[in-house]
Amino acid sequence: MKLSKRTWFVIAGFPLLFSLLFMLSSLKTEVDEFQKGVYIFNYPSYFGNRINVSDDNVTTKQGVYLGRRLFYETRLSANNSLSCGSCHIQSRAFTDGMKFSVGVDNNNTSRNTMALVNLLWNRKFFWDARSASLEEQASFPMTNPHEMGQSLAVSVKKLQSTSYYPKLFKEVFGDEQVTGDGIVKALAQFERTLISADSRYDRYLSNSVKLSASEMRGMLLFNTAPNPDKLIRGANCAHCHGGPKNYLELFHNNGLDSIYKDTGIEMITNLPGDNGRFKVPTLRNIALTAPYMHDGRFASLDEVVEHYSEHIKNSNSLSAFLQNESNVKGSLSLKLSSGEKKDLVAFLNTLTDSTFIKNPEFSNPFLKK
Repeated sequence: MKLSKRTWFVIAGFPLLFSLLFMLSSLKTEVDEFQKGVYIFNYPSYFGNRINVSDDNVTTKQGVYLGRRLFYETRLSANNSLSCGSCHIQSRAFTDGMKFSVGVDNNNTSRNTMALVNLLWNRKFFWDARSASLEEQASFPMTNPHEMGQSLAVSVKKLQSTSYYPKLFKEVFGDEQVTGDGIVKALAQFERTLISADSRYDRYLSNSVKLSASEMRGMLLFNTAPNPDKLIRGANCAHCHGGPKNYLELFHNNGLDSIYKDTGIEMITNLPGDNGRFKVPTLRNIALTAPYMHDGRFASLDEVVEHYSEHIKNSNSLSAFLQNESNVKGSLSLKLSSGEKKDLVAFLNTLTDSTFIKNPEFSNPFLKK
């Protein structure tokens, strides 16, 4: 069959037309993803509105977009092998499952990696509370020689040399010049969005699910201080981990040691009363963030509960919340029964938010799907 010139033109034009449509489709997807405007935080009303956002770093959709990419950007490390996401893994509620993380120099960090969750309400960061903002916090791991090991000045040069980041900085900060200040601000914007509020416990609070009998007993123990004179049994957890966020921004010596090698906040304040005091972490997603404590000494929640029940060690700076608290009159230990320990762990497991650890908005954007 002989085809006319017009027919040949139409057929020959199909590949070009298809390519153009594909390019437009890809462009539309990118534009849709790269939204602009003020970012609206979404969280339940019972979390409260006492949030911590820097006045000079308003959270925007484009800022979060950039911050997410920087969070997983290995160019921010000395050997281009580590990113923030290397030690803060989403499936582990942004911890890494190790006692101590390994830095670019193959040495261990000095303390266990803390979870990144519900940071919007935090006012002090790190185990020793050395930073008062996420912006200030962000620079420490990047520049620490035993973590990512690279100055912000070098990171700026690396990002500036790409075709990608100057354009993003232009969208976020109005200038194609990459800056260290812009890097930490974008990271802080992304990290503020890491909100976990869809655990079974949250669904219980919103009356959409019921907890098991064991979980309910565990919740009661969690929120109750023991009083053996009145035959009231409790695990005494709420003093430090109370409220719907399970976080109260407190700093305590929780009886891990009588003499501390790592003295915690005292290393900054030089005050004897701060010896062994560390930040009390949130319990959100706690079942996913083992090992526990600032030195990762406990491998399981069972071990943690056992510590508070039987092994609090006395010292001059021991938290007042842990002194002379017991379910047995005259005892210096909490003395939970084996059943109570199981119930308490069952309740702690209700704080796991599977939506949070699978949320694509928090995932590594450089991984192929």
